[in-house]
Amino acid sequence: MNRREFLKSSAAGIALAGMGGYVAGAADAKPLRVGLIGTGWYGKCDLFRLIQVSPVEVVSLCDVDKKMLEDAAEQVAARQVSRKKPRLYTDYREMLKEKDLDAVEVATPDHWHALPMIAACEAGMDVYCQKPISVDVVEGQAMLSAARRHKRVVQIGTQRRSTPHLIEAREKIIKPGMLGKIGAVEIYCYYHMRANDNPDVTTPPEGFDYEMWTGPAPMRPYDAPPNKNEGGRRVPHRRWWRAFMEYGNGIMGDMCVHMLDMVRWMLDLGWPTRIGSSGGILVEKGGKSNISDTQTAIFDFEGMPVTWEHRTWGDPPDKRFPWGATIFGEKGTLTANVMYYEFTPAGKKEPTIHKDVVMELDQYPIDKTEKDLEKHVAPAIRGHMKNWLECIGSRGRPVADVEQGFISSASCIMANDAVKLGRSITYDPAKGECVNDPEATRLLRRAYRGPWVHPEPQESA
Repeated sequence: MNRREFLKSSAAGIALAGMGGYVAGAADAKPLRVGLIGTGWYGKCDLFRLIQVSPVEVVSLCDVDKKMLEDAAEQVAARQVSRKKPRLYTDYREMLKEKDLDAVEVATPDHWHALPMIAACEAGMDVYCQKPISVDVVEGQAMLSAARRHKRVVQIGTQRRSTPHLIEAREKIIKPGMLGKIGAVEIYCYYHMRANDNPDVTTPPEGFDYEMWTGPAPMRPYDAPPNKNEGGRRVPHRRWWRAFMEYGNGIMGDMCVHMLDMVRWMLDLGWPTRIGSSGGILVEKGGKSNISDTQTAIFDFEGMPVTWEHRTWGDPPDKRFPWGATIFGEKGTLTANVMYYEFTPAGKKEPTIHKDVVMELDQYPIDKTEKDLEKHVAPAIRGHMKNWLECIGSRGRPVADVEQGFISSASCIMANDAVKLGRSITYDPAKGECVNDPEATRLLRRAYRGPWVHPEPQESA
């Protein structure tokens, strides 16, 4: 059985093992050899879901935090069928140099997505990369061109596209036309998720390479707050880094990208024709964080506006829907989020269709005790991994192909750029520039800290 035949048959020919992994139906089947770059919260979360749906062999792990790396290795060894402990690396370049992997997951902080993803493609590996794909638009262009040039299957972690109840909403509500003509969409997040601490500057803990962790991003004073989940260690894991634009794109790049991508998928939308945004730090001014606590953005899709709003303070308009999307049609309204969807016909006060998330805890009991697992998201990640594996076998485009991840990520990045400029942006994806706006075009590329070199898009051979 060759690799492609194995991957095509794995969904039907593999049986559950006691620890939540799988045992190959064919004794001579060769498992996919996998590596993980970034062994933090979501890196392990994704990897463990992959182990649940395929008899992969996790060969290598990479992280700049040796303690977290060792902990992850123990957990992986306990989960995978072989019970082997993966090889450990603190530099992704050394891991990829081995060229003994079939696939790699990139689950680093956002500022470290582009370079490892491109390097994995160049090494002939398929990639699962967390969202947003990049921190600037040119990085995303370079990632897309690398995937296409090297003919790699790249799945982006926008797993709303693989969420079972949202797939149902798309198939049963939107596609049959139950909404009628859709005229507007609202997407939003009202979680109080912005870190507002003001910790003192300190030195990095033993075993944590802050220089490498910072990489191409600007070097900030080391001020990570003590972390209960790390035994009081002061490391920027656990979302402290998300409080700073140096490493990502704020709540736009963290939360809006999910909902914008979901709506684009549900409604079959491409690039927005115009992007405008306003906001800033309007209320929570006491901490060091420099991401916005309040922001509104309008993504215009040929006259149909998709409007985003986030606030990290105050109450949401409806406390049932702190993060989600509301799609308005002439015949009814669809509300969709990670917990459920519901359809309300025009003129009705109450929804007539409601479907909750199914968490699959009976099928995967290990999910009940996994630390920090978002149990309601686990089925979507499993579905996303299955889709990725199927496409590795067929060499087809996955549901969250890198191009789709680029469109959603770049749109959110340009919304932040629109705040800086104080005006709307029109982007020409064919030319890779903002129309009649050299200043906006310059913002599509962030400066890299040396010796790291910003990647460039290249034409396919």
